[in-house]
Amino acid sequence: MSDPTHVFDDLREESEELDRLVAELSPEGWAVATPAARWTVAHQIAHLAWTDHSALLAVTDERAFHGLVEKALAAPESFVDQGASEGAAQPPAQLLAGWRAGRTALLDALRAAPAGTRFPWYGPPMSAASMATGRLMETWAHGQDVADAVGVVRPPTDRLRHVARIGVRARDFAFGVRGLTPPGAEFRVELVAPSGELWVYGPDDAPQRVTGPALDFCLLVTQRAHRDDLAVLAEGPDAGRWLDIAQAFAGPPGAGRPPSKGAGQ
Repeated sequence: MSDPTHVFDDLREESEELDRLVAELSPEGWAVATPAARWTVAHQIAHLAWTDHSALLAVTDERAFHGLVEKALAAPESFVDQGASEGAAQPPAQLLAGWRAGRTALLDALRAAPAGTRFPWYGPPMSAASMATGRLMETWAHGQDVADAVGVVRPPTDRLRHVARIGVRARDFAFGVRGLTPPGAEFRVELVAPSGELWVYGPDDAPQRVTGPALDFCLLVTQRAHRDDLAVLAEGPDAGRWLDIAQAFAGPPGAGRPPSKGAGQ
């Protein structure tokens, strides 16, 4: 990606949209349960703040970041939940202020990073643009949990192109993390953006295809909705299998979300 400016700008806008959603919540609103098991709205924002801090260390203090990686390896099952729980224990105003300061510091550091620099992460090293794209994906996905919890329908935007791109690129990872051999051939993926634009990935003559609304595809690959509740279609057995296991995020296989009542009937 030659000019990452638009990714940085989209990350800022995605964060500000979620900020507006939580800023006026009452203390009771911050304590509302979200679709993620045992996580309240406060846990969701605390997780974003915690991950922004991790990313900032990766960009500015590699030694300190490797210390976080060692802690994660020592307690892989509880490391993320612990960070979210510690942050969620703060008063909402303090949590919100910390998230704002942390995400601003991270974005400033990413914008200032020399072109071509790659930073350590929990997976492969990442460029500044890739780091920002990953943070946008997480911000959107956890923001969806918050929106679902408080009963708000967020109008989708074309910022989803970043989430969709990660989802497509993570196809082989989704197979590999489950001990499955990835398909040998690329799929054709055609997604209708919120603006009506068609986003396409893969060769036009690919025998296996995935099609549907970009919003639904992004909900699928971030595992914020079950496949049966979404209008994402597959042509071909491997493409169909992918839609059952797709995940855009790093780490072990996600548990996903159950279908809504009546889905698939």
